Amino acid sequence: MIEVIYILWLRQLKHYWRSKPRLLGSLGQPLLFLVTFGFGFGPMYASASGGGNYLDFLAPGIVSMSILFTAVFSGLEVIWDRQFGFLKETMVAPISRTEIMIGKTLGGATIAMIQGLIVLSLTYVLGFRILSLASLALGLVFMFLIAIFFTGLGLAIASMMKDMQGFQLIMNFLIMPIFFLSGALFPLENLPKAIYFISRIDPLTYGVDGLRGAIAGMSTFGVFNDLVVIGLLSVLVCTVGAFLFSKVEA
Repeated sequence: MIEVIYILWLRQLKHYWRSKPRLLGSLGQPLLFLVTFGFGFGPMYASASGGGNYLDFLAPGIVSMSILFTAVFSGLEVIWDRQFGFLKETMVAPISRTEIMIGKTLGGATIAMIQGLIVLSLTYVLGFRILSLASLALGLVFMFLIAIFFTGLGLAIASMMKDMQGFQLIMNFLIMPIFFLSGALFPLENLPKAIYFISRIDPLTYGVDGLRGAIAGMSTFGVFNDLVVIGLLSVLVCTVGAFLFSKVEA
């Protein structure tokens, strides 16, 4: 089982490193958000918060955004493999579909983690500072759980689809509200009740809040509560994803 998971994990990493234009292109949006929002809204945030640094608030949200976008679109590989016959070859091998799902989830999550670490490094260049090494370690846990959850979600949805354009349409419809309502760009306090309620049922909210609490010392719900929620959601979505993937017809 371990060998199968390792091979599938390694295959996804090789595809990632070979696609250098995609790697560089995926950094453009986070960098744009960091510069325009970080320095554009910084003075207003400092005035409203009594001198707070908006970049400290924004950086964990943009790191989470980078992980989110990379992770959910890892599901495209399932559709791609189906169209080119690789999925059929994998399915007829004497291995369980759960092992295949685990390998693909870990591969996609690892790629999303790498992307998140690159963006985190960019925030350091722009002036963001992590509290301590212990904070960084806890932050990496949250980054991994965010990556696992949204990779599992992307694979679960891809398992039910055969059309690449349809998958991209559904993902774009889902991930933009998930990102903007997660509190990545603005504090959740004093929001209208309807928006606050939607934010509370947004899974990324707990990832962003936990990551922000870990590396920047600012948390709305408490780091431990965030860790429990995003951890349980990751297990749940991976379980559902494994079930849906077991029903895939290559």
